[in-house]
Amino acid sequence: MTVSDRWLLPDGVEDILPPLAGRIESLRRDVMDTCQRWGYQLVIPPLIEYLESLFTGTGHDLELQTFKLTDQLTGRMMGVRADMTPQAARIDAHTLRQEGVTRLCYAGHVLNTRPQHMLTGRTPIQAGCELFGSRSESADLEVISLMLAALRVAGLPRIHLDLAHVAIYQALIAEAGFDADTEATIFDAMQRKSVPELNELLGGCPADSAGGQLRGLVAVSGGIEALDQARVILKGASDNVVQALDQLARVADMLKRDFPEVGLGFDFCELRGYNYHTGLVFAAYAPGHGDAVAKGGRYDAIGSDFGRARPATGFSLDVRALVALGDRASIRSGAIWAPVSDDPALAGVVAGLRLTETVVQALPDETGVDPVSRGCDRVLSLRDGQWVVESL
Repeated sequence: MTVSDRWLLPDGVEDILPPLAGRIESLRRDVMDTCQRWGYQLVIPPLIEYLESLFTGTGHDLELQTFKLTDQLTGRMMGVRADMTPQAARIDAHTLRQEGVTRLCYAGHVLNTRPQHMLTGRTPIQAGCELFGSRSESADLEVISLMLAALRVAGLPRIHLDLAHVAIYQALIAEAGFDADTEATIFDAMQRKSVPELNELLGGCPADSAGGQLRGLVAVSGGIEALDQARVILKGASDNVVQALDQLARVADMLKRDFPEVGLGFDFCELRGYNYHTGLVFAAYAPGHGDAVAKGGRYDAIGSDFGRARPATGFSLDVRALVALGDRASIRSGAIWAPVSDDPALAGVVAGLRLTETVVQALPDETGVDPVSRGCDRVLSLRDGQWVVESL
């Protein structure tokens, strides 16, 4: 490695510099303030944990995205968090152990072995909320509504929200009775919406069978008409499937009422997090960006792996991506430049101003510096023996 190479950062890892760092931190604060105004309490999980804890209840979906290291004190394997949701579940089930409903929120860096999308590289700044202790549809609606409120804060011009329900796929694949290898192949093809592969795998299944219904769902996505198409394809399906469709319809109606500006859609091949999600799942998209900027869903089974079964639903978003995509107005009040002076009165004025203002105190080797280059739009000047703030 040459001397110049020593300062290179790994691919997908970056310094965040002014003024972008300020914009990201401002949005992070506003998102957390929004969550706390809805009654969610802030938690700060550790950056590293033992692997067993990080992967518990996730079906090892996060394993490939997690950097692993050896604990020098115990010899056990640890991981740098790639997602904070399992940590929030552990805190609820094992640390807090509160009765009734618990609402938690969090924000911080996570580390991924591979970039999930180009806007954030391998070090996204994740923020999110988790609601534990309620199986009700109202809890799902609250979490989705809070996510949309947080996206409003980010200043996205338009939002499209996709709704899905993993219980539909779970019920159909269980009823079809395929072997494990075939089921895995079908799952992969459904996620990629590969019609030719599904026709080859399920082409011999009657249209009214579970296999035929899975084949029919791959072509169904879109607005409210997609839900109607799904009802036709799934006619005669089990009660679990009918109840899932009914829940999607009810939640969509309430969201249209409360968020008329948000475009709603349904995607029955949305199987993200299938190994740990148990019900309604959702993802929000911004125009011109193919990856979800926020996503979440119900995951009732994860708490049992921590020794305390708790229904749960939540969402997470990428603060860094939202800053890049949003049209959030920059609020800058400017700063005040205080010149070099040994006048005790100036020190007192600066101390008083710093209670509400940003004041940059010049150093002896900053004489002749343009205050504007330091982000200042005002200056402290001595007038008739008094230090006063003047515009530049």
